[in-house]
Amino acid sequence: MLPEHFLDRMKELLGEEYEDFLAGFDGPSFQSLRVNLLKGKTQELAGKVDFLKEAVPWAAGGYYYQPESRPGKHPFHEAGVYYIQEASAMAPAAYLAPKPGERVLDLCAAPGGKSTQLACAMMGKGLLVCNEIHPQRAKILSGNIERMGIGNALVVNHEPAYLAERFPSYFDKILVDAPCSGEGMFRKNPEAVKEWSPENVKMCAARQQDILESAALMLKPGGRMVYSTCTFAPEEDEETINRFLENHPEFYPEETEKYPGMTSGIGVEESIRLWPHKLKGEGHFLGSLRKKGGMEEGPFYKGSEEKGILLGECGGWEEFSSENLKVSLPGAYIKFGEQLYLLPTGAPLLTGLKVLRPGLHLGAFKKNRFEPAHALALFLKPEEVRNKIDLSAAEAVSYLSGQTFPAEGEKGWYLLSVEGYSIGWGKLSGGVMKNHYPKGLRQY
Repeated sequence: MLPEHFLDRMKELLGEEYEDFLAGFDGPSFQSLRVNLLKGKTQELAGKVDFLKEAVPWAAGGYYYQPESRPGKHPFHEAGVYYIQEASAMAPAAYLAPKPGERVLDLCAAPGGKSTQLACAMMGKGLLVCNEIHPQRAKILSGNIERMGIGNALVVNHEPAYLAERFPSYFDKILVDAPCSGEGMFRKNPEAVKEWSPENVKMCAARQQDILESAALMLKPGGRMVYSTCTFAPEEDEETINRFLENHPEFYPEETEKYPGMTSGIGVEESIRLWPHKLKGEGHFLGSLRKKGGMEEGPFYKGSEEKGILLGECGGWEEFSSENLKVSLPGAYIKFGEQLYLLPTGAPLLTGLKVLRPGLHLGAFKKNRFEPAHALALFLKPEEVRNKIDLSAAEAVSYLSGQTFPAEGEKGWYLLSVEGYSIGWGKLSGGVMKNHYPKGLRQY
């Protein structure tokens, strides 16, 4: 039941390939996930599960899996060991290819698949700003940043234009995975078909142009951004890039490697189209745009870094960390009410920003004691703490449901893991491990 206007345009666009494209809607959609490389190496996980067999060619850690594997039901999912993500959707972050130590912006970031992929490439070093304009979606984004154990990310909730005023020429790399008409998801999501209209395509194209304008202001000279959509509409894809380039002579499209099944964009040779009838993935489009270096005209970012508070002002954190951690965590401490966070090194001033997650949540001050945050547990590795207990997958299911269990050892905080992957906190007292897995996350 695809829209007639959409089919007419695709027939004109694809010519003799149209029948193959149409037949693809009756074929299967492919299930895929991406291993969280912050948690360890892919080969380590491959020895513990049976669904990492066929790699997604264009994404480090990306794998196809069979639906019966149900990786979302395994405790590894709650431990942030992988992110279930459509294969084509892995391409934009892979092509942006951020490096450790860079300043990176994911401008339209929810629900967080691409942000967490960028974080893996950055290996915990540098600054990742994840923005989402819709407050509820921003909360989902923040939750996924936490689950994947990411410590160097700020999650903010702003219009792109506001950030552009705040951060001129600030970022080394920017991902603009723009809101679109969603034609590439028609096979996977029938709801996208119901919401489609030619008018919506035009509205999306206009909005995409505004978002790109903001991104252009925030990119450093010499920096690179990747523009992407999950639609086939040229008006939202190549035509959006062409309109942007006409207005911005300081940018030029970069040639990028294409994997089997990918094709050049229509009229923009350097851009890439991912067609569902040519590869194992849904419809996607991306283009890499470089800002010329050596530009002297501004404006440039003139704000300072967030200095934070002194360690002595962090209450029970100093005592907790010295008693329980084997590592020191670099960054600046900052308080939000009773909550303590560790800002990424070099984070900008937060005044005037709507921040949902200012870096790594360390914990909370409660009645003259410090209670560690769930985010800290997911960030740490078992070898980085003094007290730990490793659970089997079956034992982890019980823990994730909120159950206590008997244990021996010194009383105090324990980092609990499932087959080597951190999953949450427990507190041992009187031979019983009290369960500190967040009540709002319990699902078994």
